[in-house]
Formats: sequence, structure tokens, C-alpha cells
Amino acid sequence: MEQKHPLPPFTLETAKQKIQMAEDAWNSQNPEKVSLAYTIDSEWRNRSTFVNGREEIVKFLTDKWKRELNYKLKKEYWSHSENRIAVRFEYEYQTKDGKWFRAYGNENWEFDENGLMKKRYANINDLEINESERYL
Repeated sequence: MEQKHPLPPFTLETAKQKIQMAEDAWNSQNPEKVSLAYTIDSEWRNRSTFVNGREEIVKFLTDKWKRELNYKLKKEYWSHSENRIAVRFEYEYQTKDGKWFRAYGNENWEFDENGLMKKRYANINDLEINESERYL
């Protein structure tokens, strides 16, 4: 059976560990690597886009990182329960035309018993910034 430690139920320490692992994986910008943290039939809402399953996750992230250049993400613990974690995050990226943006949001995660994320709901807002305003 496929497992991704730490497993639920989460403690404060293991929830923060899971968050750091997610941040590191997303900052790798490797869609296949990122997808392995999710169940085969994982369900996402990312802004107004709905993604289902690892294959769609890989496609979504591949397309995302083609558009969002110089991507850098920071996630922070918000709360947790037995098999759920909530995070706040921000990331910065540059578009192909050279504009910089900072995206802010919240994510709600739900994990299966093997520590794989089965649900990810992301609420995200983008703010155009000057390059001099970057801090990530």
C-alpha cells in the first residue's frame, strides 16, 4: 500500500512537517513528484478550476509552471484536526511579459489513512507587484 508519512491523526508537529513537505515539493516545480502526495482520485478546487486525479494534477501543474515563471512559494500552518490541515500561503511569480505577481490564499486539505491528500480546496487572489516589492 502506498503511504506518505507522516500519517494521520496529525499532531501539531506532524501537521507542520506535512506542510513543509508540501512547500518543498511545490517549490521543486516537478509535477510528477508533487502528484505523488495525492491519492489516485484526488479532488481539487484551485480558484475556479476543478482537477480530479493524479493525471490531471500533473497536467494542471505543468501548465501552471509554464505560465508562472520564477515561482517561489511559502506555506504557513493555520490549523489541523485528525486528518485535515488548513494552511495560508503566498507565492510570487513572473509572467512571460515580465510582470510580477504575489498570490495569497488558503488551502484546506483532507488526507486518507495512508497520508495521501484526497481533497485540496484552494482559494487564491493575485496582486500585481513591482519587482522591487518581491520578498520571497
